[in-house]
Amino acid sequence: MKVLVGVVLGAALVVPMTAQTATAAQEKLVYFSYDKTGKVRAYEKGEGWSTLAGTGAMPQMAAAPDGRKAAWITQGGKLVVKAGGKLTTVATKLQGGTPCLTPTWSADSKQVAYVQGETVMAVRADGTGARKLGSSKGVCHLAWSADGRYLAGYTGEANGLYRLDTKTGKAAKIRGVKWVTHVQSLSPDGSRVVVQVPANPQALGDGTWPSAFSPVLLDTTTGKKLSIPVKGRLTGAFYRPDGSMVVRSAGRVVILDKDGQEVRRLTEPAAAKDAALLQVTG
Repeated sequence: MKVLVGVVLGAALVVPMTAQTATAAQEKLVYFSYDKTGKVRAYEKGEGWSTLAGTGAMPQMAAAPDGRKAAWITQGGKLVVKAGGKLTTVATKLQGGTPCLTPTWSADSKQVAYVQGETVMAVRADGTGARKLGSSKGVCHLAWSADGRYLAGYTGEANGLYRLDTKTGKAAKIRGVKWVTHVQSLSPDGSRVVVQVPANPQALGDGTWPSAFSPVLLDTTTGKKLSIPVKGRLTGAFYRPDGSMVVRSAGRVVILDKDGQEVRRLTEPAAAKDAALLQVTG
């Protein structure tokens, strides 16, 4: 597996959000901040910031859907989980120092999936129960559907997008995608995927998880591009385990229900303007 990525970190600008905040539930917004230490941090209105993990400068990281755990691959090739202040090494002998090879969490925040070559593995957050999910050429920026059946990722050459079926252990290339530089999220049933498509083959980047991106929503069976029903210049989007969608744009974070209807808007802290939004709970 040839991974054409470098080690340069970059962060795109995300404009601070100024929108109404829902009162029904206390939201937690989880970010990754690009600095020398690399921090996964959470923000709660009225509570402020808390640090979930310091993952190091190479961002091979993932935040759990519950907003309380983080997983990352060290430059030495260890997959580490931090939960409740405890660090646990759950896998070793992985490819460290490669930005695109990020792990991903299951919807219940109890398992982490990762790659060894073209083999996709999963392990419990406590380091037990490691097992093979299948094989795929799509190993970069893995995303896991909430029903547990599918994982999606793109190739190290950024020239293909694949969906792995854990029931069969086999992966299929998603049609119509010539170039792809990020996989953010799969819908709960794996039928849709949120990706980033570069403007041209010369804009492939280094495989680093983006702070902001123009989300493209695709049907994983047909490759057809689908619309995201939020107006404005979008700078991110992802599905939550319940099927709702978080959409980030200039000036707002919008939560859509399963039917694509807006249910609330959230205000982001100004300090998050250069950070990648990983999870929204509540």
